[in-house]
Amino acid sequence: MTRRLRIAAAGAAGAAIIAAGAVPALAGEGTKDRPAVTHGQAAARGQLISARYLGTRSADEVRAWLATEGFDASSVRYGVDSYRLIYRTVDARGRATVASGLFVLPRNGERKLRTVSYTHGTTSYIGDAPSMAQAVWGPGPAVTYGAAGFAAAAPDYLGLGEGPGVHPWKDVPTETSASLDMLRAARQFTSREHRELDGRVFVTGFSQGASSALGLARALQDGADPHFRLRAVAPISGGYDFGGVELPALLDGRVDPKTSVAYLSYLLTSWNRIHGGIYGKPSDIFKEPYASRVEKYFDGTTPGQVMLKGLPGTLGELLTPRGFEVLRHPSGTFAEALRVDGEVCTAWTPRVPVRLYKITNDDQAVTANTDHCAAAFRARGAGVPVVDVGDKVYGGSRHLGSNIAGTALAVRWFSGLR
Repeated sequence: MTRRLRIAAAGAAGAAIIAAGAVPALAGEGTKDRPAVTHGQAAARGQLISARYLGTRSADEVRAWLATEGFDASSVRYGVDSYRLIYRTVDARGRATVASGLFVLPRNGERKLRTVSYTHGTTSYIGDAPSMAQAVWGPGPAVTYGAAGFAAAAPDYLGLGEGPGVHPWKDVPTETSASLDMLRAARQFTSREHRELDGRVFVTGFSQGASSALGLARALQDGADPHFRLRAVAPISGGYDFGGVELPALLDGRVDPKTSVAYLSYLLTSWNRIHGGIYGKPSDIFKEPYASRVEKYFDGTTPGQVMLKGLPGTLGELLTPRGFEVLRHPSGTFAEALRVDGEVCTAWTPRVPVRLYKITNDDQAVTANTDHCAAAFRARGAGVPVVDVGDKVYGGSRHLGSNIAGTALAVRWFSGLR
């Protein structure tokens, strides 16, 4: 298909990884490992468990590396050191778990650093998460911010990277907690490097991560951690109004049919696992032969291209009448999950600068999502500008291209805010 989902990332990781910890090595990885936290220490949220050195790039190397996938390198000023952090957080039921993420530090000699939190777009395979991926797409934005002089934190989310369990896709509460706890772990790691995060946090994210970014911004503004202060927010191409805008577009053919099949399969299996009440067994809403394998496709161990090849080309081949009914007339736990998902734009009023980045004719997160989010903020008295990122295509997709173009705009905006 020409309009590739990033969940079909090619070459980003090797063979399927079944067990947490069986991770592909990166160049230079492992030579500066930090010791794990001992069992006698308190299991506090955000507590750093370990940090693995992933490698160093000079500024020239960063520019050349970013250019291989079309990322803008004009903001690169410094070389970077990259690390995979593993830290304590909570799962969707509030139980203790661990998660991983990519942390990038600039080689600029500054002791005190401003921080960017970047939350990534959809991936269904653990090896495509930012701290694991070896292609540019996954870690590219975090490296861009690091090379511009920020400390950059990019959480893998729950169940991706080295985190145990299955990723709860499009669950803003756990995306928020994983992002906040990543910042806490990053602060601890930075102090071990005899540097300091100065508390100012610039929040951004793409697609799925755009909603995550707003969730984190809301938590920081509400004082979730006394050390961190929200400075500015720049989400890119989010599916913010999933119930009112995105879901109808996926159902009525405004989004590529194969893309719709993948996203809705992921949504239904994830939200049934998190919330329950959507189906008792997969065959209630998925037709065979897909009912027998759809949950396996989204358990983190199946590479995206294998998943896409195994799913049908249209929703009519995928869903039973009951499956269409769930999506066309949301009720119960599914309707409540849609409401909570939309609260990133409807339930709080930003008190810091916010820019919503979009691309016209978005082929995955249809552009009206951003317009609805901006309108919701305006209704609460917050004038949030919408910025069109221009024409940028990546892998045949304008949606994916907006991540590259939006990152270039956001890093320049953040760098100019003092």
